[in-house]
Parts: sequence; structure tokens; C-alpha cells
Amino acid sequence: MKIGGLQRFTLIDYPGKVACTVFLSGCNFRCPWCYDPELVLPEKEEVLMKEEEFFEFLSERKGKLEGVVVCGGEPTVSVRIGEFLEKIKKEGFLVKLDTNGSNPDTLERVLSLTDYIAMDVKLPLERYKEVGFYESDNIKKSIDIVMRSAKDYEFRTTVVPGFHTKEDIYKIGQLIEGSKIHFLQNFLAQKTLDESLLSIRSFSEEEMKEFKKIMGEFVPCKIRNI
Repeated sequence: MKIGGLQRFTLIDYPGKVACTVFLSGCNFRCPWCYDPELVLPEKEEVLMKEEEFFEFLSERKGKLEGVVVCGGEPTVSVRIGEFLEKIKKEGFLVKLDTNGSNPDTLERVLSLTDYIAMDVKLPLERYKEVGFYESDNIKKSIDIVMRSAKDYEFRTTVVPGFHTKEDIYKIGQLIEGSKIHFLQNFLAQKTLDESLLSIRSFSEEEMKEFKKIMGEFVPCKIRNI
């Protein structure tokens, strides 16, 4: 596995659990607002930790950490993701998988190895081509898999001025209607894939509350600071 980073301790990335977060390199999306270009762009990818070092770290944290958050990049682009998750489970840790939902077959295959799924719903289906992904039917399939079969889960959307409108939020709400929970995350102008976004402002508190109200017509919704 290409491990591009490790956060050794987190109280916020896995709801209700003391965890670490492992970042896997490689992604099949090109979201302009992505905060981790070094995990997405092949020319910027770095392997910062060997896989055996990661599992040595986990062995030392038994009894101290409850779970492992596996994110990216996009973890499901790796052909070895099932093997990787299985090894984490065998070490006795809970697994939270963060995914963009682009690979429903892989998601379904590894679902039994996960305890929590966090799926990003980037945009309405017809706009996924704007992040470089043209198989939007896969997004709907993954949503259905998560809602039907995940042990625990959340959907989430990072909203970005110039990319997301009230109509977009409404359409995303329709996609995940009846699901357990959705988190709205306000864009912050920091390190991004498209550096031109560093000059734009975040949505105001009032605008975020309006988005929450719209989403709340379909699913329980909360605003999460990132």
C-alpha cells in the first residue's frame, strides 16, 4: 500500500472513538477544492511510511487506540484494499473507511471489513464530470450499498462557493433521502488542488444554515467544522 501520511491520534475523525488516521495515496477524482493534492496527483505522491512500519505502529497502540480511519486519496482504487483492511481488523481495531463512492463493487466486497463508512457526495450526479468522474451511476450504487448494508455510516459534502448552490444541495438531499445522517462541511481556503480557490471566501454562517435547512427536508443534517 502507498501510505502517504499518518495521523497518530484523533478524537474527531472516527465518531465516538479514539483512533488514528492513515492516508493512502492515489485518487480517481480531481476535485478542485481537494485539500490533499500530494495524495491525488501522481507527480506529487510520496510514500511516507512503509506498510510494515504502519502495522508495527498499530501493534504498539493496542489497548490505546480503538479504531483506524482509512482515507486518501481514495482507498478503493488500491487492488489490495481488502487485504489491508483485513490486516487491520486482525490486529483488533475497528475500521472506518472514507470513500468517494466511485467503486461500488469494491465497496461491497470490503463492507464486512468495515465498522463505519463515511461517503462523500460531491455534487449532484449530473455534475460529477466536473471532478473528472464520468460513471455517476456508480455513485448512486454506492449510496444504496451504504444505506442498505453498512454497520454504521454518514454522508458528507464539502460545500464550495462557486461550485455549490441551493439547488445542488436539494438534489444531493434527494439522492440520500432517508439516510441516517449528513454532514455539511464549509470550504476553507487553504492548500487546494486548484490554487485559484485560495482567494475565495467560505460560505457565511447564514448560508450554511440555509443549506442545512434544505438538506434537513431529506435527512438529519449537521454542520461540521473541518
